Amino acid sequence: MDSMEELVSQIQRLSSNMNSEEEISRFHSILKQAEESLLRPQASQLAPFLEQLNPSTHSLGYLYILEAYTGAALSKEQATVLVPVVATFLESCTAEQIRLVPDKFVSVCKKFKDEVVSLRTPMRGIAPIRTAIRKLQSSPEQLTTLHPDFLLLCLLAKCYKSGLSLLQEDIFEIDQPKDLFLYCYYGGMICIGQKSFRKAMELLKAVVTAPMSSTNAIAVEAHKKYILVSLIYNGQFSTGLPKYMSAMGQRNLKNYCQPYYDLANSYSTDKISEVESAVTINREKFESDNNLGLVKQVVSSLSKRNIQRLTQTYLTLSLEDMANRVQLNTSKEAELHVLQMIQDGEIFATINQKDGMVSFHEDPEQYKTCEMIEHIDSSIQRYVSIYVI
Repeated sequence: MDSMEELVSQIQRLSSNMNSEEEISRFHSILKQAEESLLRPQASQLAPFLEQLNPSTHSLGYLYILEAYTGAALSKEQATVLVPVVATFLESCTAEQIRLVPDKFVSVCKKFKDEVVSLRTPMRGIAPIRTAIRKLQSSPEQLTTLHPDFLLLCLLAKCYKSGLSLLQEDIFEIDQPKDLFLYCYYGGMICIGQKSFRKAMELLKAVVTAPMSSTNAIAVEAHKKYILVSLIYNGQFSTGLPKYMSAMGQRNLKNYCQPYYDLANSYSTDKISEVESAVTINREKFESDNNLGLVKQVVSSLSKRNIQRLTQTYLTLSLEDMANRVQLNTSKEAELHVLQMIQDGEIFATINQKDGMVSFHEDPEQYKTCEMIEHIDSSIQRYVSIYVI
């Protein structure tokens, strides 16, 4: 084959005749030969030829040309033009054709992800990559190498709900361990962004406890966040690691996360001053890990937990006394904590603004409303379906 024009003509003609294994094999052979002789040498000049093909009916040939083009060194202007071209292809391409060369399809998707991140427009990549995952999957339970990329885009765009919708799907097929590590790590971060701390703990723990030959960076970062989320959600952190982890692996993990263990130890004293001291000492480390915001939530959670303990002892308490007992600076700060906890349903109380007194109440939920019964029933059904599978 001597020219790109001839290749485009072949693609247009052969794409409509892929009715047998023999025809598909012949088409593949032509594209592979053209890849070395035409596509790679002219990679940066292939954009005009894409316009002559239909991404839906000519998906396989289009993918070969697009993969070669995205592999070239592109200018910022070319990358800007490329993004909508790839997005259209991902939305329009035929799943049966792109699954014939999944590696090339993944390569295009990852290049697309890199470009939208580089252009600081991660939101533009969310819908196309979600569609790409559906087309690449051989079954809805398969974890693809694109799952982590999708979750990363959701994180960067702060589009957490889109990420949560993917995390709600059950996964039973895994090809590469690294994909699972990143999927659980990014998924945990998305759940943290949505304050879904219980789910975040499950995902982060899956990274830390997964069998591994040596301690990896993903597990270390997941362990740091797991410690912080455990403190926020449970008010404590268990230092125990799986017995199947080597002694050296456990030691390395603890050494890398020592400031977080120190924070957990100070948290167990129930003293705000101890926790704040641990934060001050390790502040630089928390900042470099991009975990300072989560650390601040840990400090705030201890104040809330101490207030919750007061509800077990007192029926009424002044805001000033509360501030002293919980080690808050002012009664106003105590009032803000109480109001936020009432709004979040963490305590049931009323504040008398005249005398600054807080009255604590019992949980008004009697668990007999239609909504509550439906919620309990749906939870039971989900657990039953998981165990049956």
